[in-house]
Amino acid sequence: MRATAACVAGGPKAVDGLIHALETGDPALKIEAAGMLARVKDARGGPPVAALLSDVDPLVRKAAAIALEQMAGVLDSTAAAALLDHLREGGDEERRKVVVQLLGVMPNAIEPLTAMLKDPDERARLTAAEILEHLLDPRSADALVDAMADPSLLQAAVRILKKLDAIRERIDHAFNALRDVEESELKEDARMSTVIDLLNLGRPSVEILIEYLNDDDWVVREAAADLLGKIGDIRAVEPFIERLRVDKDTGVKELAVKGLGLIGDARPVDLLVELIPIRPLRVFAIEALAKVKDAERLRPYAELFERLKTDRDGLVSYNSGVIINKLTAMAAQAEEATQATGHVGEDE
Repeated sequence: MRATAACVAGGPKAVDGLIHALETGDPALKIEAAGMLARVKDARGGPPVAALLSDVDPLVRKAAAIALEQMAGVLDSTAAAALLDHLREGGDEERRKVVVQLLGVMPNAIEPLTAMLKDPDERARLTAAEILEHLLDPRSADALVDAMADPSLLQAAVRILKKLDAIRERIDHAFNALRDVEESELKEDARMSTVIDLLNLGRPSVEILIEYLNDDDWVVREAAADLLGKIGDIRAVEPFIERLRVDKDTGVKELAVKGLGLIGDARPVDLLVELIPIRPLRVFAIEALAKVKDAERLRPYAELFERLKTDRDGLVSYNSGVIINKLTAMAAQAEEATQATGHVGEDE
C-alpha cells in the first residue's frame, strides 16, 4: 500500500520503473505493478499492461484486464492497437471476450478498429467489423461506408450502418418530442419517461448522448446526463466534468455529479471536493466521493472528511464516515503488510 502511494505521488516519473517491473518481474510483482499503473493512469502504461493478457499466469492476466478497464478513459489508440494484436494472434475464446469487452469501454479504440477494416488479412477485417458491430459507435460510420466497397465486408457494413441509423433516429425522435413539451409542470415526467424509453440502448447510445449534453434545452441536457449516469460508461467522465464547469442548470449539474458517483472514476475527485460548499450539490458530491473506486485518491482530503463526519446533514456526515472508514481500513492493511514484511526479514 505504501509503495502504491509512493508511485501515485511520483506520477509519470514512476511509470518507467513500473513498466520495467511488468516486463521483468515475477507474477506477484507484475500484478502489483499493473495495479499501480492503473492508479497512476498514465497512457504509456497501456501497451505493456495489454501485453500481460497473454501471460502464462491466469492471475496476471486477470490483473491486467482489471487495470486496463480502470485506465480505459486515459488510454490512447496505441493501447487499443496493442489489444487488437491479441485478436490477430488468435488465442483462446476467453481472451478474445476480454479484449472485446475492454475495447468497448475505451473511447480511443474506434480509430485502430476502423483502420483494421483495411487490413490485408481478410480475417482481421472481419474481426474488426465484428467488434464494431458489438460497439455500435457512431464514430465508425464513415469508415463503414468506405468498407462497403469490400465484398467481404459489404453485408456487415450495411447491417451495422442500419443499426447505427436506427439508434440515432430513436434518440433524436425521443429528444425532439421532449423538447416539444411546453408545459413546465409536465417536463419532469416527460424527462423521466424519455430516460426509461432509451435506457435499454445502453453503451451504443453513449457518444450520441454526449452530443446532447450540449443541447440548448436544459431538459434535454438533463435527460442525456441522467441516461449517461445510469449507463455508467467511463466515456462520460470528462463530459460530466465539463458540464459541472460550464452548465448554468442546477439539475444538469446534479445529474452529472450523480453520474460521476455511479461511474466511480477518481479523475473528478478534486472538482467534487470543490463542490462540497455549494449547498444544492454538496450531498451529491459527498455521495459521489464515497463511491470513488480508488479510495486512496481521497486521502489528501482526510482532514476535511473528518470534520464533515459531524456535519448537521445526516447524509453528509454518513458518507464522510464511510470515506474515513475506508481510508482507516486501508492504512491498517498497509501497516499489517509492513509488519509482516518485517517479520519475514527477521526470520531470514
